[in-house]
Amino acid sequence: MELSFTTDLDENIAMMKRLFVHDDTFICREVRGQSALRAALFFFDGMVNSQAINESIVKPISLWTGNSLQMPDVIREVLQIDDCPFDLKTDQLLAAFLYGDTIVLVDGDSRPAVVNTKGFAKRGPDEPDNEKVLRGPREGFTEAFMGNLALIRRRLRTPNLCFEFSGIGSVTHTTVSLCYIQGIADEAVLETVRQRLQDIPLDSILDANYLGEIIRDNRFSPFPTVGVTERPDIVAAKLLEGRVAIVVDGTPVVLTAPHILQETFQANDDYYISFLYTNLTRWLRVLGFVLTLTLPAIYVALLTWQQEMLPTRLLFSISAARQGVPFSTFAEAVGTLAVFEILKEAGTRTPDTIGQALSIVGGLVLGQAAVDARFVSAPMVIIIAFSGVTALIVPKLRTATLLLRFFLLVCAALLGLYGVLFGGCLILAHLCRLSSFGVPYLTNVLAAEKHSRRDVLLRFPWFAMKPEHRFLAGWRGVRR
Repeated sequence: MELSFTTDLDENIAMMKRLFVHDDTFICREVRGQSALRAALFFFDGMVNSQAINESIVKPISLWTGNSLQMPDVIREVLQIDDCPFDLKTDQLLAAFLYGDTIVLVDGDSRPAVVNTKGFAKRGPDEPDNEKVLRGPREGFTEAFMGNLALIRRRLRTPNLCFEFSGIGSVTHTTVSLCYIQGIADEAVLETVRQRLQDIPLDSILDANYLGEIIRDNRFSPFPTVGVTERPDIVAAKLLEGRVAIVVDGTPVVLTAPHILQETFQANDDYYISFLYTNLTRWLRVLGFVLTLTLPAIYVALLTWQQEMLPTRLLFSISAARQGVPFSTFAEAVGTLAVFEILKEAGTRTPDTIGQALSIVGGLVLGQAAVDARFVSAPMVIIIAFSGVTALIVPKLRTATLLLRFFLLVCAALLGLYGVLFGGCLILAHLCRLSSFGVPYLTNVLAAEKHSRRDVLLRFPWFAMKPEHRFLAGWRGVRR
């Protein structure tokens, strides 16, 4: 779309009405001063703050008693607004206009002014439902772009905090901000993120995940290599550690990079409660992740290949429970896991009041009915239920948990415990090969300098943490 304004205000009004003839939200308003000044306002209903337009534009122009002015003089002497650029390029003008700003034209001047009058509806910064904390800040990001940046700025009151804007998407022109702290963020990581954002080929960006899937390393890996959060305190902490953040207009989700394995075992309030309790729960998360992956596979391996490793009384008890079950242990495990995941997904997608009842009642009723009908054995239901519960401890690894659990089941069915060990070695090798924007995925776990271990699988007390021992400082030491 090309906007070509002239010095004739009537021609400009006619051109704008032709361009937006099929848009009933488009509004054109003419305003006259008390003498020779004449202006036209163009905006979209529902996108603007009507009070700001009336008080800052319409009223000052209508009360102007002087002669007709050129646009720079109108901005300086008439309009009462703090943000009013003029004579912008067409793409910049359209981007601002379509996002809620008002175009102002005066008769006798072809240079349009863009007045900041955004006023579309937005919700408050309430605590995110999926990132609640026991203690700590309760604010969360919203769909308001500048409001999200303000939430970050309020926590990092330093002139070194930088926001770099860019428009991504040939159709949507979605505003994206690259956030980092100059002097702390690693320049190599920063340049890599910039380059990947510039190379995005999509014509529309409606959510942060659009960017996350494209700019991440190892796109087919089940492990996340780009962090996601809806909490401004988490983003501020990541920036202080040397990471960068990507804020996308229209979504409360903010991306952080680099993202390494240790972050998946961290909870939102780990730094707001006692470090002793945090360390205990963090190791429980690691143990829960290992158990949710291996427990079904080990059970299948023992019953299929290594029955002699089970105590005799336990083996007899399991055999008695499996009397009448028509399926093999592997088929029983796969089927039970599939039903469990279906119930969990159904509970997630339905409204809260129904979803909770569906997950609990559905699991109890179907599990008991399946055992009574001899479709599955009671020990298998216990194993799968325990595996499902432990998976909830590490929600950031949900995809990895779901896929790798079935992978290890197949390995166990083929080779028994040797297959489980072989599959575990493959997973570890995959983790060793992973990286996030050039940073090894196992940084601070298997490869980090001793003095830089500010926060690994243990959360050190604040008096033991030093500002210079930041996350990326340790990584740079590994690279040398």
